Amino acid sequence: MATVELRFSAQPEHVRTARLVAAAVARRAGVDEAVLDEVRLAVGEACSRAVGLHRSHGITAPVTVVLTEEEKSFSIEVGDEVPGPRSDGSVPGMSGGSGDTSAVGPDEPEPDPDGDGEDEMGLAVISGLVDDVEVRSGADGGVIRMSWPKTPATVLR
Repeated sequence: MATVELRFSAQPEHVRTARLVAAAVARRAGVDEAVLDEVRLAVGEACSRAVGLHRSHGITAPVTVVLTEEEKSFSIEVGDEVPGPRSDGSVPGMSGGSGDTSAVGPDEPEPDPDGDGEDEMGLAVISGLVDDVEVRSGADGGVIRMSWPKTPATVLR
């Protein structure tokens, strides 16, 4: 299992680099050429979401992207350091919260009402691009895990 890990400061200008690295590693891992645009777009959305969450919560830790080549698939995990789920049980950037801001603690920034819509839109785009996607959030942050099948190697006779 080959793994590449990329860590970058939560700046929007670094998202393009993450997209390019993800596409190059996916190509080398054997992901079908027809799917590489989807990989680029999905990684761009996931990284943009992580950057936005870090910036809106004042987190200076880097965004992490882990690219893993497995026997039959290629996966990418984009991690953020934003703790969740929230006290109302909702996950940052996911729908399902009550919308009540009274659950925000005194040391936590006020949630951006427009930011949740952007997060939901980004997650919807990712779900439309990737068949196998999982979104997790916990006390140490969140992870979006996406995977694609590898193209079987053609055996020449």
